[in-house]
Amino acid sequence: MTADEDTLDPEPPDSIPTGKDGCVVWHCRQLRTRDHPALAYAATEYSTLLPVFVFDPSFYGAEGLACDARIQFLHESIADLDGQYRDRGGELTLCHGDPVQVLTAFAEAGWDIVTTADPTGRYGLRRDNAVAEACDVTFVDADGLVRGIDDSRDGWADQAEAWLTGTQCSWSGDDVTLRSLDTSVTTDRVADAYDITPDKQQVPTGGTTAARKRVIDFLDRLDSYPGSISAPADARAGTSQLSPYLRFGCLSVREVYQAVTEYDGAERATEMFQSRLWWNRHYNQKLVDWAGWMDEAANPVMEGFHDDTHDPALVEAWKDGQTGYPMVDASMRCLQATGWLNFRMRAMCASFLCDLLQQPWKIGADWFYYHLIDADPAINYTQFQIQAGMDGTNMLRIYNPRKQVRENDSDGEFIYQWVPELQALPVEYLDQPEKTPLHVQDECGVTIGETYPYPIVEYEAAREAIVSKFEAVRDQAKRALQNDKVARRISMSQRGRVEDAPGQERSQDDATSGSTQSSLSSF
Repeated sequence: MTADEDTLDPEPPDSIPTGKDGCVVWHCRQLRTRDHPALAYAATEYSTLLPVFVFDPSFYGAEGLACDARIQFLHESIADLDGQYRDRGGELTLCHGDPVQVLTAFAEAGWDIVTTADPTGRYGLRRDNAVAEACDVTFVDADGLVRGIDDSRDGWADQAEAWLTGTQCSWSGDDVTLRSLDTSVTTDRVADAYDITPDKQQVPTGGTTAARKRVIDFLDRLDSYPGSISAPADARAGTSQLSPYLRFGCLSVREVYQAVTEYDGAERATEMFQSRLWWNRHYNQKLVDWAGWMDEAANPVMEGFHDDTHDPALVEAWKDGQTGYPMVDASMRCLQATGWLNFRMRAMCASFLCDLLQQPWKIGADWFYYHLIDADPAINYTQFQIQAGMDGTNMLRIYNPRKQVRENDSDGEFIYQWVPELQALPVEYLDQPEKTPLHVQDECGVTIGETYPYPIVEYEAAREAIVSKFEAVRDQAKRALQNDKVARRISMSQRGRVEDAPGQERSQDDATSGSTQSSLSSF
């Protein structure tokens, strides 16, 4: 996407007022006014605040890896943020252009720049570094994460726990003057300029207002949460659906954690959901420690591991949901159509691509990141690598997509919805449609190989092949973990029992080891 320059001019705003004794609060990812560390800091240090959001053209380009539905969610969240400032007697200033140029213009007019230090990589990291070099920026990092320490992470879990249970950041509009600047930039004009035309279904409305309503709704059904997270048909209604709001900072993780803590519900459900929020911090810490999670194999021995077996035709079949494995195909089609998938199906699809098809992990991680409404770089890329065995620790974590049908879609509800060409096939054949007797195929009008494809790989043979491939590098990968830097990026001190990790509910029959797997999504 490129901007229509007749519709929207990507330049710094004109006529910026002098910023003596004031600061620009640059909202980049944390799109809220409550429990906002940069806002709380700014309100303490400055008498005048000018809240700003910069529409960055790079976010709308190929490198942004953002589907139109996620961009619309962002725009709705920005509009809601403006409403929050208006409730406090202010207004959000909207700008469009290179953030370095825009913020430099404010800095040259005398404004200090304050923002949050958000874990990121790739373009986001380059942008933040460029802004820091061009302007005198204060990055506020009160988010429970540890920065700037090269040695052991011992004690990190205690710090994260203290942050989650600690006092929320607060500030009052009565103590500061809120300024704004009329730039004529609006979310509607930006959407028109970049031709944002979302085509996904069941996408939630962005913004803090909608997020708080979802918290209230979820607390009313929290007790049923433990039994609703694995089967994809149940997870749509049974999980919190808060992850996109946390991804854009419409709510802080701490706000949600404390709301759940204060709720008088079932202990197991409360602890299970709290553990998901804690693991959100865990994986964000991983990205803080090493931005390379988004581009390089965490274990250097695994770099380029599947380059020799890369087959674009297999990748396209996986993306399009045409693999011949109904649970995989239903999941991949659901991802494209809605921008959502529950954690177990994300993990299964990642394993299928990288283990059974032996395709490079980054292709799959980027595909997920483009389509997911809740695409959090820290969670998406770290977990895709872990599911693909790129950490070199528990590599033999191989999902059986047939077993997932039997355990998590035994009535075929999810498959029938997303693979309608199989709706007439009796449910007992959904785990292996290619084994359906010919007379049954004739009776129901489903012809495997025509109506629905044969499996693009044979499970048992593919599983044996990837096990052998992993075994060939296992010792070398373990030796690489003796390097302190590699070991730290892969393994940090953890809170509580290993069973607290998201995804532990999976039975061990899915893998050749009983190691813990973790969620690909926040919840």
